[in-house]
Amino acid sequence: MGLAVKSIRRILRSVQAFSRELSRFSSATESQNESASIGLALGGGFARGIAHIGVLKVLEEEGIPIRLVAGTSVGALVGAAYCSGLSTAELEEVARRVRFKTFARWTLSRHGFATNQRMIGFLHSVLKVKSFEELCIPLAITATDLITGEGVVFHSGPLVEPVRASCAYPGMFQPVNLRGQWLVDGMLAHAVPTRPLRDMGAEKVLAIHLKGRWSNGEAPRHLFDVIGQCFAIAQEMSSEQWKQAADLIVEPDVNGFDYDSFEHTTALIRAGEVAMRRAMPEVKKWLEVPASSPGKARSTTATLPHTAALPAD
Repeated sequence: MGLAVKSIRRILRSVQAFSRELSRFSSATESQNESASIGLALGGGFARGIAHIGVLKVLEEEGIPIRLVAGTSVGALVGAAYCSGLSTAELEEVARRVRFKTFARWTLSRHGFATNQRMIGFLHSVLKVKSFEELCIPLAITATDLITGEGVVFHSGPLVEPVRASCAYPGMFQPVNLRGQWLVDGMLAHAVPTRPLRDMGAEKVLAIHLKGRWSNGEAPRHLFDVIGQCFAIAQEMSSEQWKQAADLIVEPDVNGFDYDSFEHTTALIRAGEVAMRRAMPEVKKWLEVPASSPGKARSTTATLPHTAALPAD
C-alpha cells in the first residue's frame, strides 16, 4: 500500500512539473507572437552589399524573426534571393562567384555605359521562385522614376525586372523600361527603404546602411568616381527622411572597399556580422516587450567602431 501511494505521488509530481514546463512554453510562445513585427531594410552599395549577408547570418543564428524585407539596389538583389528561400550559406556561395561581369556588360549608349541585361539570366539561375507572391517572406523592392523623380515600390508580379530596375545605377547602367516607366536605381528615392516597410505594417524597422565613401579621398579617377561621389554626397544630405522611419540603424564598416570589390567577400560578410552582433542587445529588447505604435520609437544607430547603439542624427 505504501509503495502504491509513493508511486502515485511521484506520478502527480511529474504531471505537475510537466504542467509547469508546458505553461512556460505556452507563455514564451505567446510572448513571441505578441512581439513586434520586425522589418529589415537593406540599403544599396554595389559590392559592399555583400555585408548584408553577414547581417542575415547573425539574425538567423540569434533566432530573430524577420517578418518583412525591403531592398534597394544590391539590397533588393540580396533581399529577393533571401526571401525566395536561399539560406545564408547559399547566399555566401553565390557572392563568392559573382563579379561585375556576372550581371553587367559594357555597351555604347547615350543612356549609360553599361547594361545590366545579364542580370536577368543571373537572377533566374539564383532565385528559387519567380514572383513576389511565391516568396517565403513578404518583400518590397524600390526603384526611382527617372521622369518624375518619385519612388516606385514593387510588391507583386514577376521579381526579376524590378530587381534589375532597382540596380540600374544612373550614368553607369541604362534605365529599365518597366510598366510604362523609365526606372533607375532605388537609392535616389529610398537610399535605405525604411518607409516602404512602415507602409507594409512593420512595427520595428531595422535599417542596414552601407555608409562608405565612394572615393578614398584622392582625385577622381574617371567619370564613375565623379558620379558615385555626387550620389554619396546627395544621399548623406537627404538621409534624415529614411532615418526617421528606422528604429535601429546598423552601419557595417565598409569604408575602404571599392564599389566593385566583389573579391573581398569574406571581409565584407565579416563586417556585416560584427556590426549586427554589436546591435543585437537592442534588437532582442524588441522581443521582450509589447510592440509600440509604428513610427514612434526612438531611432538608434549601431556602427563600428562603437560598441553600443547610438542615437541617430
